[in-house]
Amino acid sequence: MEPAVGQATFWRDRPVFVTGATGLVGGWLVERLLHLGADVVCLVRDWVPHSKLVQDGLKAEVRMVWGDVCDSALLERTLGEYEIETVIHLAAQTIVGVANRNPPATFEANIAGTWRLLEACRRSPRVSQIVVASSDKAYGEAKSLPYDEATPLAGNHPYDVSKSCSDLISQTYANTYGLPVAITRCGNFYGGGDLNWNRIIPGTIRSIVRGQRPVIRSDGTFVRDYFFVEDGAAAYTHLAKMLASDPELAGEAFNFSNEIQLNVLDIVQKILSLMGSDLEPVILNEVSNEIPHQYLSATKARKQLNWRPIYTLDEGLTRTIKWYMKFLKNDSRADCFPVEPVAKTA
Repeated sequence: MEPAVGQATFWRDRPVFVTGATGLVGGWLVERLLHLGADVVCLVRDWVPHSKLVQDGLKAEVRMVWGDVCDSALLERTLGEYEIETVIHLAAQTIVGVANRNPPATFEANIAGTWRLLEACRRSPRVSQIVVASSDKAYGEAKSLPYDEATPLAGNHPYDVSKSCSDLISQTYANTYGLPVAITRCGNFYGGGDLNWNRIIPGTIRSIVRGQRPVIRSDGTFVRDYFFVEDGAAAYTHLAKMLASDPELAGEAFNFSNEIQLNVLDIVQKILSLMGSDLEPVILNEVSNEIPHQYLSATKARKQLNWRPIYTLDEGLTRTIKWYMKFLKNDSRADCFPVEPVAKTA
């Protein structure tokens, strides 16, 4: 993927601090920043050997700081010693089921981790841009769809509430202290590198490769906004660069979406079709404490940031399937399902 015009010049040798670098989005973001020439510093709490950061050798090209996003002293030291100019905050507990079972740990990581990082940024005069990853879950279950940025933040369940809070805290630091922070709200990320097999897209692909019926935990009707991880990484770098050129964006939140609404059964059927499989999904209907219908409007990002997604849904899914086919190549059944290229759409 080629950088946008002007992106490489902006990022060249820029000290960038990325939290959550071993996560799904974090790995692709680090790869993009390195491609753009940035000097990347990653906060790493746990060693994740199957992460993109490790598997693709990115760890050899970045500087890693070992520790927790809730460690205020560590954050201040890192921002100061590495003379960080841009911060992209992705670190979070992102699994809804884990949040339901263990809300204190989720609140600590997602809420306290955010304000501690922002407070460290406030004390670090070299920090010039901060992008904080919120989520479409921060809106809660709104009656009016699609969600736009004027939709109130009204999470009800632990994960949703944690994102509502971290989002509002980010706005507070911008509005009260003039901190140069902007907020992203994206849908359900998918793409190569997600090894949480309970998520519908990687779980479905692995099941098909193994010749097993894919499992849908819900009743299949839940509507989600599926957003390709490489588009997400590009959106983060684009927003940070725009924030540098337009300080008035501080405190603003932006939805990023391909604006296609699909229910879970739709996305499973699309993957089955792309992989040439006639397996029938198993519908468990076991899900609780999840929002049944969500999708985003990206009108504000298109108009104010001149942003567009790079990939169509079919292109993103095809790239994702190919990644997993390669990852699962040691499974002798992987070659039973060749993936044909998907033609680009206008």
